[in-house]
Amino acid sequence: MSTSLDRLRLEGAAFRRAEYREPWTYESLTGPVTADMLRPGTDRVVVFHLVASGTCWVAVDGGPKHWASAGDVIVLPYGDQHWMGGQADSEFGQPLELGDAGALTGLVCGYLHSRDPLFEPSLRALPPVFVVTPPPGAGADWVRANIEYALAQTEPSSVNVPTRLPELLLVEVLRLHLASAPAVDGGWAAALRDPVLVPALTAIHTDPARKWTVTELATVALVSRSALDARFREVLGHSPIRYLTQWRMHVAQDLLATTDLGVVAVAHRVGYDAEEAFSRAFKRYFGSSPTSWRAESLS
Repeated sequence: MSTSLDRLRLEGAAFRRAEYREPWTYESLTGPVTADMLRPGTDRVVVFHLVASGTCWVAVDGGPKHWASAGDVIVLPYGDQHWMGGQADSEFGQPLELGDAGALTGLVCGYLHSRDPLFEPSLRALPPVFVVTPPPGAGADWVRANIEYALAQTEPSSVNVPTRLPELLLVEVLRLHLASAPAVDGGWAAALRDPVLVPALTAIHTDPARKWTVTELATVALVSRSALDARFREVLGHSPIRYLTQWRMHVAQDLLATTDLGVVAVAHRVGYDAEEAFSRAFKRYFGSSPTSWRAESLS
């Protein structure tokens, strides 16, 4: 996967600096509109927000609020319309509202274009929004240095910047986010280009809470049950149901780390009716219960 990420082709980089004072909320444009404004004639855009200072939340329509603080990176791989706000009580789904005397949140907003299948909106190989907190050490220092550089190069308006800087930053952030994804070191990138696997992966990624069976996934992929099972094992090294379980754990880990959803709500979002069953599955993969893992990740 490292090699696949290094080969990502990203174009049309732009940075925009933004500063908001509490209380504030913000509603973005839709992905296609944003893409066409930045690169006329296109309908894809990868959006990421570097949090320079303060704390904020981000959400896509119908989803939970993901929280981010200084040094974190918010990624919207498909440029979905999203809402952001500060720590004061506020709800998404409303236009921009700004305070003038409260605590300051500083953001550097990055925009990139890519035709790689990883950013194909219909495939949804990635969540619509996720927050990456670089682990302490060189990784966090490198991201912080990039935030400071971007702040020094930008004003509160859109500007073109050398593509390589936001490209390198996005690749590193994706690498950190995908560290716990199933088969990430195997054939995951190849699977995103496989005509048999793509429909099944799209179904799993889009609706991990559904009680998928191999037969249902094979129907989606228009192949036999045995053919789909064999293809999953050949390319990804796992059976379809094993991959589904691992993807659910990957999504659950992200929700526990960056949202206020309770363990029961997280369990339901990844296909478990009972908290106990979810907790057992989570502990098998990560070595601790969801509650303990969350406490450790936030400490």
